[in-house]
Amino acid sequence: MSSKPSIPKGTRDFSTEEMLKREYIFETIKQVFKLYGYQPIETPAIENLTTLLGKYGEEGDKLLFRILNSGDFLSSVSDDGLAKREYAKLSSIICEKGLRYDLTVPFARYVVQHRDEIVFPFKRYQIQPVWRADRPQKGRYREFFQCDVDVIGSDSLLNELELIQIIDQVFESLKVGIQIKINNRKILAGIAEFAGIPERITDITVALDKYEKIGWDNVKVELQSKGINSKSISDIESIINVIRLTNPKKLIFLRRILMDFPIGLEGIKELEELFHLLEKGNINASIVFDLTLARGLNYYTGAIIEVKSADINIGSICGGGRYDNLTGIFGLPGVSGVGVSFGADRIYDVMDQLSLFDVDNSSSTDVLLLNFGEAETEYGLRILGILRNFKVRAELYPDQSKLKKQMSYAVSKNIPYIIIAGEDEIKENNITIKTMSSEEQKTIPLDELGSFVNKVIKKS
Repeated sequence: MSSKPSIPKGTRDFSTEEMLKREYIFETIKQVFKLYGYQPIETPAIENLTTLLGKYGEEGDKLLFRILNSGDFLSSVSDDGLAKREYAKLSSIICEKGLRYDLTVPFARYVVQHRDEIVFPFKRYQIQPVWRADRPQKGRYREFFQCDVDVIGSDSLLNELELIQIIDQVFESLKVGIQIKINNRKILAGIAEFAGIPERITDITVALDKYEKIGWDNVKVELQSKGINSKSISDIESIINVIRLTNPKKLIFLRRILMDFPIGLEGIKELEELFHLLEKGNINASIVFDLTLARGLNYYTGAIIEVKSADINIGSICGGGRYDNLTGIFGLPGVSGVGVSFGADRIYDVMDQLSLFDVDNSSSTDVLLLNFGEAETEYGLRILGILRNFKVRAELYPDQSKLKKQMSYAVSKNIPYIIIAGEDEIKENNITIKTMSSEEQKTIPLDELGSFVNKVIKKS
């Protein structure tokens, strides 16, 4: 007996019911993006590895899915090269392309490649899948969708304010309670200088980004494993310990501690301005200045943002920040950008666990016409035309099956209305409409169908 086919770990099939819920998330997010004047683009699933490598840090590079070159991909590799098993070197020879890790780096590549066609500041949104060769676990997948919104070509902190307003509005529309965490990479750079190891900023941010998951003791162990001395670790700890202070008190403390480090003071100034704007921005969500928030991606240079569910422990459901140098890597320096990415898959998991989806609206069809035979089918096609002209989602059961089977189909698809048009209805130019929720049936003239649609179906 042959075994059932399967899919790779970390990927998923989605049923019709799941897709309807996912589309609701995508549409909600998309409508908010449009409300703020952002425009859509798409980029290929496959990018050149020269575009992707070196943008996500050492750990991120390890998670890139590489694609073997077409044809005889080993033709340029010697037997000696194979025998040495130098995998990093081999990979660079036999793989020239990879699946995109996120949407931000491809966006930066797009901006540079199409700079003569773009009007700056350029506000774009992008909703597409990304891939990471991560270890699959709850809330972490190898293939997942990101919903990105970025503005590039402007240094103004009004952009950070707008992105936080978008975050607030999206999750309010989805009825998901959230906490928004904010930090600034320049403050982290100032802390590295205060600790006397500015050149180790990447090691510090990668370790600090794990603080919430593993705690300070384990962060300390990781810093030690990177060769960072005890004095520097102690200096970092003395600053991180203010985590329980209020946002304003943290900033006052940091301004005093980092007074001799200009880059740290610059980050503090930016956060003070951003918090001032947020006070005027009508934000409903809780906002926390989190000094341990580092977001390990190397390309962030200013404000960094992360969103957590207030009710479900599932990790980040949205995050992002400012990047000043990303387009410079591709030959267009001096163009600053800032953006956030909504993790649609984790948002789905949160909403599903909290029962936030409206199951009553899970049908893709509003009306089913029952099929009683050839003559009834011709009459039914007229009815379908009327319904679709009124933008009602309708279908005619394709086969002349038993009534029980057709009704079972309607129930399984959660279709709210049934139209019966048999011999008697055709003679009188009528239709009978059955409301599935109440079992009520009503016969009306066919020429009153439009009125019934407007009064009943579109309001239900």
